Amino acid sequence: MAFEELLEDPVIQKYLHELVGPKGMPVAAAPPDGEVTDEELAEELGLELNDVRRALFILYENDLASYRRLRDEDSGWLTYLWTFEYENIPEKLEEEMHRLLDALEEREEYEVNNEFYLCETCAIRFEFGEAMEFGFECPDCGSQLEAMENTALVDAMERRIERLRDELNVGV
Repeated sequence: MAFEELLEDPVIQKYLHELVGPKGMPVAAAPPDGEVTDEELAEELGLELNDVRRALFILYENDLASYRRLRDEDSGWLTYLWTFEYENIPEKLEEEMHRLLDALEEREEYEVNNEFYLCETCAIRFEFGEAMEFGFECPDCGSQLEAMENTALVDAMERRIERLRDELNVGV
C-alpha cells in the first residue's frame, strides 16, 4: 500500500485519531516528507506548539515517528528533527487487533463462567457472590435483584471474536 493510500484508508485515519485525538489529527494526517521541527509543524498547520508536541510524542511512543536531536553550538539549545514512520501502521493495527482479540476472549470467559443479577431500577449488575452478600437486594435502592441473562452478550462477543480470528487468520 502506497503512503498516500495508507493515509486515505478510513481505518488508518480512525487509528491515528484514536491515538492523537482531534487536536493532534492535523499533525498525524499530513506528515511531511523528511525531517521537520515541531515549531515548523505548528506554524505550517496553525496549531499550538504544545498540541503539536503532544501529537508527536504520542506518535513516537507508538513507533510512528522518530527524532534526532541537534544542539546549537552557540546557544546550547536542542532542536528536535522529527521523521514520520507510517510504514509501521499496518503492523501496529494488527497488534491492536490481537490485543482486542485477547481482551474479548478474556471477557467472554468471564461472562460465561459467572452468574449475574441486575437491579432494574439502578441498572447495576452484580456477580452472584455480591448479590448473595446483599441478600439479593440492591444496596443503593433496596429493590429485588433479578437473575440476568447474558446469552445475547456472549453470542455477540463470540461473533466478534470469530470475525477477528478470521481477519487475523488465527485459529482457536
